[in-house]
Amino acid sequence: MSYTLTTYLYKMEQFRNKGDKATRTGFGEGVVDIGELNPNVVVLGADITASVGLDGFKRRFPERFFSFGIAEQNITAVAAGLALAGKLPVFSSYGVFAALRAADQLRISICYNNVKVIIGGAHAGISVGPDGATHQALEDIAYLRALPNMTLISPCDANQARAATIAAMQQVNGPVYIRFGREPVPNFTDEDQKLVVGKGQVLMNGDDVAIVATGHEVWESIEAAHILAGQGVNAMVVNIHTIKPLDIPLLVDIAHHTGFVVTVEEHQVNGGLGGAVAEVLGKYCPTPMEIVGMPDCFGESGTPAELLQKYGLNSQSIASKVLETLSRNKKGIL
Repeated sequence: MSYTLTTYLYKMEQFRNKGDKATRTGFGEGVVDIGELNPNVVVLGADITASVGLDGFKRRFPERFFSFGIAEQNITAVAAGLALAGKLPVFSSYGVFAALRAADQLRISICYNNVKVIIGGAHAGISVGPDGATHQALEDIAYLRALPNMTLISPCDANQARAATIAAMQQVNGPVYIRFGREPVPNFTDEDQKLVVGKGQVLMNGDDVAIVATGHEVWESIEAAHILAGQGVNAMVVNIHTIKPLDIPLLVDIAHHTGFVVTVEEHQVNGGLGGAVAEVLGKYCPTPMEIVGMPDCFGESGTPAELLQKYGLNSQSIASKVLETLSRNKKGIL
């Protein structure tokens, strides 16, 4: 079987030895990197500069940092204007605000004009924890992937968030939204990786089922695959860091190979990665599949670990869901 990208075979010990790091930190490091590479990069702050990882750019390039306060709609419109004037604007806020509070400005000012703006959607998913339902971005993918001209990236760890930010500058000529979290997570991908926008990654080979995940859930899926191996199930793990545009050839290839796909995301089950994969497979390769995500409800306050367990998004829950749906599939009732 041929994959779009090189197949990566990792071992748990190799993953764990790299330690934990927040994806927001990787995004912030990437913004400093592109600031070094391109003098037209400017950053717009939304009064939470350190919280979204942009304090490093502010210290390194104070003359290219502009604070707007808590005014996400205004920042979005100004970013569009700066892009039309030849700058490369970057701004970030919590995903619920960057994607949803500024929905109109994203659609008309940025996407309709197809201007090059890099947007950081911070504190995404349920694992933001104690901030609770109002600050847990769980509907942003559904909205953003429907916007024409928008590129949507959801990196799996801090190293990949940094690489994604550089790739956004170098590879995309329109708006890019990079979705990332707050809490430290295993930082397991290569530090010097070259992320290719629109190309997924097979992290673990398998024949029985393909677990297709994005963001922080990639790590949980890797751990789930090791749990499944102990149950005699050989699971493939695929990292879809680019949700739009999707790697259609890879998705069709893995569906042909395994005959069963499970998607996993920190997002509502409606309209997210699972919906996008279902659209592709329904058109090109009808395949039994299961969507693991938030079950059409709002989150709540709690520790990240507690919330992932409650809403079925930790490794044990993913493994259990795979076993359950595999059993139903074998009985012909999926």
